[in-house]
Amino acid sequence: MGFVVARVLGLGDIRRHGSGNIGAANVLRTLGKGPAAVTLLGDIVKGAAAVALARGIAAGDEPTTAAAAAIAVAGNCWPVFLRFRGGKGVATGFGAMLSLVPWATLPAAVAWLVIALTFRYASLASVIAAATVPLGALVLYSHVPARWVAALAVAVVIVWRHRENIARLLAGTERRIGDRTAA
Repeated sequence: MGFVVARVLGLGDIRRHGSGNIGAANVLRTLGKGPAAVTLLGDIVKGAAAVALARGIAAGDEPTTAAAAAIAVAGNCWPVFLRFRGGKGVATGFGAMLSLVPWATLPAAVAWLVIALTFRYASLASVIAAATVPLGALVLYSHVPARWVAALAVAVVIVWRHRENIARLLAGTERRIGDRTAA
C-alpha cells in the first residue's frame, strides 16, 4: 500500500527513499502522518480481507483460511509486481491475525502500543508483538492447529524481515518513531 500511496502523492518509488521499505513506518518518516495512516489502514485491511475471503470461499476449511493469512503476509513481503521487494508484513500480518486469531492478536496489539509509546521503536514493538501472537494462538486456539501454525509462520516471517532492525537495535543505531527522513 505504501508503494501506491507514494506514487499517488508524486514521490515515485518509496523504496528509493528513507529506509527503502514500502511500509507505514517509512511512509511516516518520508511523507508524514496522513499518508502513513492510509498505508497502515490499507495493509491491515489487505490482511483481514484475505482471511475473510478465504473463510467465505473455503466454507470454514481451517487450513485454507490459515494459509490465506500466511500468503497475504508473504505477498506483502515479497510482492511479484515489485520484483519481490516489499514490506515487513507487520500491518498485513496484524489484519490477517486479527481476522484469524483475534483473541491472541488483541493482547499483542496492546503490547505493540505500550512498547512503541514507551521506547519509540516500531521495530522492537513489531518483533515482540509478532512473537506473542503464536503463543496466544497456541493457548487459545490449540484445538485448531492450522490457526496457531499460521500465526507461528507469520511471526517467523515478520521477525526475519526485521533482522537488520534487530542488529541496529543491538548496536544502538535504530531510528525511533517520529524521526524524519528526507524525501
